[in-house]
Amino acid sequence: MVLIADSGSTKCDWILCSDDDTKPVRIKTKGLNPAILTKKQFQKIISKSTELNKIKHAVTDVKFFGAGCGTKRNQKKVNAILSDFFPNAIAYSNEDTMAAIMATTTEPAVVCILGTGSNCCYFDGKNIHMKAPSMGYLLMDEASGNYFGKALLRAYYYETMPSDLRQAFSVDYKLKEKDVIKGLYKSARPNKYLAAFAPFLFKHENHPFIQNILKKGMDAFVENHVLRYRETLKQVPIHFVGSIAFYAQDYIKEGLRGRGIEVGMIVKSPIENIIEKHAKASTL
Repeated sequence: MVLIADSGSTKCDWILCSDDDTKPVRIKTKGLNPAILTKKQFQKIISKSTELNKIKHAVTDVKFFGAGCGTKRNQKKVNAILSDFFPNAIAYSNEDTMAAIMATTTEPAVVCILGTGSNCCYFDGKNIHMKAPSMGYLLMDEASGNYFGKALLRAYYYETMPSDLRQAFSVDYKLKEKDVIKGLYKSARPNKYLAAFAPFLFKHENHPFIQNILKKGMDAFVENHVLRYRETLKQVPIHFVGSIAFYAQDYIKEGLRGRGIEVGMIVKSPIENIIEKHAKASTL
């Protein structure tokens, strides 16, 4: 049985696929990012899952695609943890970008992720090429959940957010400065904490102030990441994956169309497309 995982920093989607016609089993856990979590924290999350414990001896192959798995060191760390937990399985891990690619294309393309974090790469049909390193939420992650979370918090505390939105924001999140400081500077995953504010954008998407934040964020992502592949995009399509990409797709399309670039696929959850492909083949 093959277990496929697609993990961001916020959540991890697991799918158990059988070789027969049995419907895939879906499992959810907290996000598993080896660049943020210690080995012990990573192990604790999977060991606390009742569903994973039920199937741990039946799994023969684990394919883990996740944020933070872009280095050999972190891949080795993840493979060791998974091999220990699934004793009869061969573990393989790779960066979340590969899951995004698998969900959208088998041909050369530029593929972007906009979720809790963000990145952009070129897939030549075999290998991934990145023109800018992924430096995370402190330096980069334009147009990501945590990027927009920062923008909302800044606007709230600087009081540049219109009064009607400030009131709604305060009601939705019941903000207390000490709790915000704790979430930003003392939590294990501040990027996840920041991204938790992003749904507010789409709840109030018709407000001009929100529209401006979304437009600025997408423009920043396009300028700093997508346009690095300007010449490549004359030959290949561009695809987007992630919850932010899905809900903000009108802003993505508008921003790129104004630069002469048409958007290909926009996929909210790559795991769904990977399942479909797996159903058509005996192996990934």
